[in-house]
Amino acid sequence: MAVPGWVADALASGTPAVVRRAPLAQPDLVPVGLRGTSRDQRIAAHVSRRSVRRIVSPESRLDRVGGIEPTTPLPCLRALRDLAPALNALGLHWGPTGGVGFALATGLPALHPQSDLDVLIRLPFPPSDAQCDALAWIARDSTCRIDIQIDTGRGGFSLREWLRSPPRTLVKTDRGPTLVADPWGDVGDAT
Repeated sequence: MAVPGWVADALASGTPAVVRRAPLAQPDLVPVGLRGTSRDQRIAAHVSRRSVRRIVSPESRLDRVGGIEPTTPLPCLRALRDLAPALNALGLHWGPTGGVGFALATGLPALHPQSDLDVLIRLPFPPSDAQCDALAWIARDSTCRIDIQIDTGRGGFSLREWLRSPPRTLVKTDRGPTLVADPWGDVGDAT
């Protein structure tokens, strides 16, 4: 595959990359996604661990949520501001990912009025019934589409898909996607 011209521009300008969940090609390489200036400019790549200058976790940008104006024209930012207290009340580690997380972490213009809100919740154990109810409410009560991903520490999955209670849930792991009955179980044994 030929590398698009915008990739060289993004790399030369120091545009940050985002870590993505993917099989490791080599132990010293990190799977990343590079973004260009438009939505169609995305590419998967690997970078050397030595070239990583700074790591920004989704949780580390929550300090910026209070600075989001209630009158922002971007529904995804209003949703983040409005839902943050409910997410904080659950006592879980969480933060924005996707375009919102990228914009908060970099200050670069990555959002538009139709942008959704991607949220990562780190949940190493199955949630309580009360947490499940709260998460279901949070996922549907918003001014924009919300995609909540649960990270168990061994893989990640869509909260929306899991709440539908299918017999199996698609879990994305560092070894690739797999269907499992219990996302908190040993995903290495999944078939």
